[in-house]
Amino acid sequence: MDERPMTHDRILLYVDNLKVYFQSNGARARAVDGISFKVREKETVCIVGESGCGKTVSALSILGLIPTPPGEIVDGQIVFSGQNLLALDEKEMQKIRGNHISMVFQEPLTSLNPVLTIGDQVGEAVRTHRNIDREVLFQYGVQLLKDVGIPSPKQRMNDYPHQLSGGQRQRVMIAMALACDPDLIIADEPTTALDVTVQAQIIALFRSIQEKRSMSVLYISHDLGVVSAIANRVYVMYAGIIVEQGHTDQIFRTARHPYTQGLLASLPSLSKRGKRLHSIPGSVPNPAYKPTGCPFHPRCSHALLSCREEFPEMCDYSEGHLARCPVLFKSKGYKDSRGKVKY
Repeated sequence: MDERPMTHDRILLYVDNLKVYFQSNGARARAVDGISFKVREKETVCIVGESGCGKTVSALSILGLIPTPPGEIVDGQIVFSGQNLLALDEKEMQKIRGNHISMVFQEPLTSLNPVLTIGDQVGEAVRTHRNIDREVLFQYGVQLLKDVGIPSPKQRMNDYPHQLSGGQRQRVMIAMALACDPDLIIADEPTTALDVTVQAQIIALFRSIQEKRSMSVLYISHDLGVVSAIANRVYVMYAGIIVEQGHTDQIFRTARHPYTQGLLASLPSLSKRGKRLHSIPGSVPNPAYKPTGCPFHPRCSHALLSCREEFPEMCDYSEGHLARCPVLFKSKGYKDSRGKVKY
C-alpha cells in the first residue's frame, strides 16, 4: 500500500464548490452538493464511494456532459489549466474533450459503436483534432492498440467490438482515450465489469501509461482494493459531498471519518477468513431527501444530537489529511475544528 510519490506540484484540475442538481418528479435531487478537489500534474487521484454518491456525475460535469434538463450545474468552478470550463460554450468544450481531457467509461460494450470497426473508433478523436493522412492514422492506431497490450493489433483494427473480449474492449477504450495524448484521463469504474485477473491487468496498464506518458489520472471507483493499488491521493465521497481526503497512506492507515472506517472494515482479507464481514447499516440517502445535519448520521455509531442538526465542516489533521467529522476530531484530543480549510 505504498503511496507513489508525486512528481509535480502544479495543479492541473481544480474543482471548487461544485453543485449539480437534478429535477425529478417535482423534487430537486442534490446529486453533487458542493464538492472541491484537485488533481496535480502527473498524479493519480481517486474518488471513492458507494453507488449513488455522485462520483460519475462529478466526472461528467468536468466534460460538460450533464444532460440539461433535467440536470443543472448550479454553482462552482471547474478550472483546467487555468481555464474555467463552465464558462466555455459547446464549441469550445469540443476542443477540450478527447484532446486535452479524455474519459474511459465503465462498460465498453455500450460505449463502443457496434457498427464501426475498432480502427475507425480509435482514430475518431485524432481525425477530429488533428489533420493526419489516413494511412498514417491507421499505423498510429495499430501502435496505440499495441501500446495497450492488444495482440495482433493490425488485425484488430478491422474487427468489430463484438469480436473482442471484455478486457480487450476496455483496452480499446483506453487506446481511444490516449489517441490525442491528453493531459488528463478520467476513468469511471473501468474494471467493474471485468473478472479479477483482467482487473489487475487493466490497473497495471493504467499505472504504466501514467508513468510513461506523464499524464494525470482521475480514477472513479467503489473498490478500495483498486484505489490502494493506483492512487497518489484519495477523496472519499458520500451523499454528494467529500467526507475525507488525504494521501493514500493516510486514508488506509489512519482513516478519520466513520464512513471511511466502515468501508475499510468491510474489506475481505485472509485474517477475516471464516468470519462475518462488517457492513455499514442502512443505505445512501436519496439525493432528493437528504437528512439534515451530517448526511451520514443515520448510519453512524458515533453520531450525537448535534450531528442531526449541524452540517459538519472539514477538520484538519495536517499534511493534507482532512475529514468531515468533528466528533472523532475532538475525541483524538484536538481542541477545535479549526474552521473551514482550503482544498
